[in-house]
Amino acid sequence: MSLNLEQDVWLEGAIKIASSHFDQRESQPIGQELITLLVIHNISLPPATQESDFDNCYVEDFFTGQLDCNLDPYFEQIKTLRVSSHLYIKRDGTLIQFVPLNQRAWHAGQSEFQGRTRCNDFSIGIEMQGTDDMPYTEQQYQTLISTTKKIQRLYPEIAKERIVGHEHISPGRKTDPGQSFDWTRYKNAL
Repeated sequence: MSLNLEQDVWLEGAIKIASSHFDQRESQPIGQELITLLVIHNISLPPATQESDFDNCYVEDFFTGQLDCNLDPYFEQIKTLRVSSHLYIKRDGTLIQFVPLNQRAWHAGQSEFQGRTRCNDFSIGIEMQGTDDMPYTEQQYQTLISTTKKIQRLYPEIAKERIVGHEHISPGRKTDPGQSFDWTRYKNAL
């Protein structure tokens, strides 16, 4: 599969909910691939303590700048943030895409991978609906694995060793996807 660098890259099968929280990636020097890293995150709004806490659309609202901060006291802490991810996998395996893969989503923040800072410049971010300590669902793993394979076909520089958690590129600042994420299962399926 070849990419037309002029067109935005939306994955087939993903629900498209366009976010304005992104910008264009900067050009890379000749011979250096533009997108070479995949970052796995988790998110729950407000932070979940039980499975029923995930039954909402607050993340979608947050990533699109539509979150009603009066709905939960926690939202007061995040009301000024402009955050997005390329992709979001809900508990039932539903895949939502907010930002074209070729554009720069705002998911990694202050980060570094193999001596290169500003991981948003060269990565794709996938948010898993969940928390560091609640197991992810079978449907989420199935969607994550199939989505990762699609991304790897589009961006062959993203080998297994270039798939990391937010915790790996922002140690001490971030902990996701957390101890509940089964890295062995995920990477063995790729």
